Amino acid sequence: MWESIFLTVAATAGNNIGKVLQKKGTVVRAYASNKPWLIGFLMDIFGAILMLRALSLAPVSVIQPVSGCGLAVLSVFSHFYLKEVMNVVDWLGITLAGLGTIGVGAGGEEQKASSISILHLPWVACGVAFLFVLLNGWLRIYRRQRREQELMQSEVVEEIIYGLESGILFGIASVISKMGFVFLEQGFSALLVPICISISICCSASGFIYQTRGLKHGRAVVVSTCAAVASIVTGVLAGMLALGERLPESPTSRLWLLLGWLLIVSGVILLVSSTRVVRFLPRRWRPVERSFASRQASSLRSRDASSNPSTIIQTATLHHLVTSPAKAKA
Repeated sequence: MWESIFLTVAATAGNNIGKVLQKKGTVVRAYASNKPWLIGFLMDIFGAILMLRALSLAPVSVIQPVSGCGLAVLSVFSHFYLKEVMNVVDWLGITLAGLGTIGVGAGGEEQKASSISILHLPWVACGVAFLFVLLNGWLRIYRRQRREQELMQSEVVEEIIYGLESGILFGIASVISKMGFVFLEQGFSALLVPICISISICCSASGFIYQTRGLKHGRAVVVSTCAAVASIVTGVLAGMLALGERLPESPTSRLWLLLGWLLIVSGVILLVSSTRVVRFLPRRWRPVERSFASRQASSLRSRDASSNPSTIIQTATLHHLVTSPAKAKA
């Protein structure tokens, strides 16, 4: 179990730092000849390989929560390397989400996978589809209100929605990948493994598109944090419903699990309402330079987008490597 946890921490650190390096590389010039982008791309690939190895060793409800440990690395890296300005509430929300994911990982350490609940699979698929309809409807309504108010800059609501949508897809992709390993262990046909991997590739590629949209116009810390939280929640719930993974029997482990969930929810709420909550803080804690820095960063991104038509390309999981050649030919 500890081997899989260590692999997960290393994998998520590589994924998160790789994403930041890739974003930094696209800001400077074309990613094909940019050293930071290439380093981030390789780190992302290596992290994806470690993540698949960890999925083959432990339940999804353990791997997905532990993956949140990379949030601390991402926060420090984005703040100092990308020069992204965060207020006190943002940092508090990110810290709570990071601590919550660690707590969920500690509480879920005793979980073990049982038989696959095939009858629950349609319910899981319908639930995910309904959630996406809800999020996209919320996004359309918010964009229409923003256009009516003539607001040009992307705000935290859009960052969170894109992060949640990409995280849900990444969580489902992990569950489907694990499903292939479980089918093989239980003596089912080996053909189910490539089928599960193919479906997982589609989910992962879709999540990659949503995350890229959020990262192009939003803050990497907020988008990636929401994606990580949504991936954890989706992985735990879908793992219990589809893969038959159970809550830990130990009261201490259950306490850690509940505490982790509470911290995660609190962190997300703070991220959503950070701009409003910060108004009630003392003046010395209010980042005066935040609005100016945001406008400056937005103008730099728009100028770079006009001079460089390339889009941000990332590899959130190993499945993106399979879809990359097809996209390159297209």
